[in-house]
Amino acid sequence: MKTFSEFGLEPKVLRAITEMGFEESTPIQEKAIPIAMEGRDLIGQAQTGTGKTAAFGIPLINKIDIKEERIVALIMCPTRELAIQVAEEIEKLGRFKGIRSLPIYGGQDIVKQIRALRKKPQIIIGTPGRLLDHINRKTIKLDDVQTVILDEADEMLDMGFMDDIQSILKLVPDERQTMLFSATMPINIQKLAQQFLTNPEHVSVIPKQVSAPLIDQSYIELHERQKFEALCRLIDMEAPDLAIIFGRTKRRVDELSEALQKRGYTAEGLHGDLSQNQRDNVMRKFRDGSIDVLVATDVAARGLDVSGVTHVINFDLPQDPESYVHRIGRTGRAGKEGAAFTFVTPREIDHLHFIEKITRHKISRKPMPSLAEAIEGKQKMTAERVLEAMQSEDHNQFKGLAISLLEQHDSVHLLAAAFKLLTGEKKDIEIELTPEDPLRAKKRRPDIRSNGRRPSGSYGTAGGARRNDRPYGGDRGGYRGGDRNRRDGGGGYRDGGRDRDSRGRSDRDNRGGYSRSSNRSNEETLV
Repeated sequence: MKTFSEFGLEPKVLRAITEMGFEESTPIQEKAIPIAMEGRDLIGQAQTGTGKTAAFGIPLINKIDIKEERIVALIMCPTRELAIQVAEEIEKLGRFKGIRSLPIYGGQDIVKQIRALRKKPQIIIGTPGRLLDHINRKTIKLDDVQTVILDEADEMLDMGFMDDIQSILKLVPDERQTMLFSATMPINIQKLAQQFLTNPEHVSVIPKQVSAPLIDQSYIELHERQKFEALCRLIDMEAPDLAIIFGRTKRRVDELSEALQKRGYTAEGLHGDLSQNQRDNVMRKFRDGSIDVLVATDVAARGLDVSGVTHVINFDLPQDPESYVHRIGRTGRAGKEGAAFTFVTPREIDHLHFIEKITRHKISRKPMPSLAEAIEGKQKMTAERVLEAMQSEDHNQFKGLAISLLEQHDSVHLLAAAFKLLTGEKKDIEIELTPEDPLRAKKRRPDIRSNGRRPSGSYGTAGGARRNDRPYGGDRGGYRGGDRNRRDGGGGYRDGGRDRDSRGRSDRDNRGGYSRSSNRSNEETLV
């Protein structure tokens, strides 16, 4: 691997890279940075977590003139979370050079964004819907844009952003550099590249296996009513540093996070009904270790990149192989090992085999953790904490007390009592979660069109009986596994979270083989 000093970067950019802790480039960075610095168009194919942001961010920061007072670069992302993360990394890369960047996304006060635009940022990082809002308001002009980057392009098209992306790119000068990054290269991505990129260089670092090899994948077969006890035992036995638990619905996430808190675990939930401030607060706690268990839905966790996640637990089986790969990819990042556990009910075994077939990875079966294993795991973790504390030099003030206690009590009994106190007693509170319907195996791959819609008659879940309306309250997020509402927030509205009253529109919400029904009682949303 090349070091960053070999790319011919400006000293201020190199300094930022060094202070961020980067030493050697990742494979996608090694291939993409030289091409990007030459000003050529680029298609970069790589999975999330491989360093794509720095692959386009470093050459972008390097090329921008600090004296510019115009928007000269545009980065488009599928979700607000990813837009925020990309903006944070761009800010870190450009801080010594003095580059000004601004994230633009739904769910945030547009007036506040307009005020921030008056500071003349050189780089805009945004979601397509909110970008179009600003363009229509004439608060963002793209006449001077020299570089366009499409990040997670397959996700954007899969979520129904094709028309918006085309509209935005037609407003950018033809004389520009365009870079497209995507984990997969379906036909709609290829068509987009042919339409808007000029003789692009294609670089790829896609591994042969769809699933990450550093992730130990296993499943536990159990009944729905056994899931919560199994989860508590698994957490105790594995003692994760940071864990993400995936639930299928917002209701599930709320109930599960509350139940874990009642049992004494530091857990919080993340889903689309939370305000942006609430979401940011939960993620801040998770990143700094204030909570060590994050319970989330798929869409809420999309684009999250938190270092140090050691375990992913699929409390509910994901609806399709792509979601499974995305979920488990939250761990085992940056060359570190991770563990992924999936709870599967007997009626979902065929669906699990379908996921194995598509991902080309055999998921090993493990037994449900026993109570004895859970207790042993907690004790082992406590012992490790004591040994770590013993190796530090800041416990000398307690030596006098320790000597005094040892003179009065048996050392074994004293240490056992200390372990019991440190381990803590599990709160034996009865928990009853609302059961979720089992998933059934899908018979064929979905036909996903460029506009994000699924043609009539393609498969759904649970026999097609459930309707899945998804008001996400912000960025649009079409969803796999049945209906594909083209725009989160309701029936075509953009990133502002303006839910449309969909009463009487159930036929629109039931794409993908779902039965048409105006009954609103079974409207549990998935985000």
